[in-house]
Amino acid sequence: MSRILYPTDEVAQQLGVGLTTAKALIKSGELRSVKIGRARRVPADALHEYVQRLDRDQNGETAA
Repeated sequence: MSRILYPTDEVAQQLGVGLTTAKALIKSGELRSVKIGRARRVPADALHEYVQRLDRDQNGETAA
């Protein structure tokens, strides 16, 4: 079974950015996340949505 939620450090690794950048993306709302107890997690589909949005914004509507 595939994971559906990722901790911030794994999100940073998957996006190829630093932990500070990943946390900033979450805090700004650019990257959707959920809170479970005191832990912040990013849904797998939110990662894909974020990358697709970046691609569209940088390469036009026909990308992806």
